Amino acid sequence: MRNILTLNSGSSSLKFALYPLTGAESLDTLTPRYRGMFSGLNGGTPRLKLQNSEGRPVAMEKDELPTRLELPDAMGRLLSWLDELPDLSLAAVGHRVVHGGRDYHQPVALTPEITAELGELESLAPLHQPFCLAPVTPLAERHPDLPQVACFDTAFHANQPEVARQFALPRELTQRGLIRYGFHGLSYDYINRVLPQQLGDARRERVIVAHLGNGASLCAIRNGTSVASTMGFTAIEGMPMGTRCGSLDPGLVLHLIQQEGMSAEALTEMLYKRSGLLGVSGISGDMRELLESAAPEAREAVELYAYRAICEIGSLTAALGGLDQLVFTAGIGEHAAPVREAICRGCEWLGLELDVDANDRDAERISAADSRVGAWVIPTDEERMIAWYTAQMVGLA
Repeated sequence: MRNILTLNSGSSSLKFALYPLTGAESLDTLTPRYRGMFSGLNGGTPRLKLQNSEGRPVAMEKDELPTRLELPDAMGRLLSWLDELPDLSLAAVGHRVVHGGRDYHQPVALTPEITAELGELESLAPLHQPFCLAPVTPLAERHPDLPQVACFDTAFHANQPEVARQFALPRELTQRGLIRYGFHGLSYDYINRVLPQQLGDARRERVIVAHLGNGASLCAIRNGTSVASTMGFTAIEGMPMGTRCGSLDPGLVLHLIQQEGMSAEALTEMLYKRSGLLGVSGISGDMRELLESAAPEAREAVELYAYRAICEIGSLTAALGGLDQLVFTAGIGEHAAPVREAICRGCEWLGLELDVDANDRDAERISAADSRVGAWVIPTDEERMIAWYTAQMVGLA
């Protein structure tokens, strides 16, 4: 049976899924045969989680993982396991690539030349781009005839109005590509496509989707098109995140360099890896741990997170000219009821009335029946989006 393999490679993890093809694929019918993730790569404690289509754990290999596992080794283990599966052939591989720059607004078949061009965007997403592209060359060496497709997190936002993408910087810098790109586009693309069936007859001309996970952003969608987003030139702008700071006064960054003597490397490490929920709480960047903690610092971190989300919703509502629906997705958005409640309480001025019981149950609709603005919890599925785009690109859908 022919299959599409999807890869979402990060600095410390490798997510993958295997989608069997029937020959008449649609976004609705694509169902993974396996889903898995290597975590703790490149210096952490390696772990492997692998499940079949029924959500049951599956063993990839008999031996325990070593105490240290690098990304190439994880890729090798994955490919060896795939080679041993009976009646399996790979038709194509789809990659999540965080940054497409100014030129790539649609999925693209990867060639050595295109892969090199995408690698030159590393400075725009230093903690993502090199890891997204890392599996491409080893795969090509092992399976030179296997089509590989890049699906971009920036693509969904490419048609935003210029006024929403432009910084107030000298024009020559804007012309060189120093603009707001936006991210989490594969997640927003998926939510946008399933909204009609999820919301039914509910009005959905003006929608805000809150992708709240370890990385967090929000997107304003008008009539199915992204018009504004909270992330900009890099994936650090906007909301505070697990370990990323979110938006800062540029003068603060200059102060850290000029007065505190921080180097670019030290500043990058602090803003990306020691800030956000972790930095404020001093406890953890994991929202689950903070919600379970009785420490006042944990409570402050959660309150700041919700406050900033409320402020971003207000800004995006202004860009939309009003709000019909608010959708929560990703790890925190789908599972952290206290965070959703705090955000919804802060949006009561918009006409959003929360159904507390529904929210506590992680129900699909969490707004009251007579709420002027609807609030929803809809699981995202970036891997399915990648598989669908990849099937289209290689003529299998």
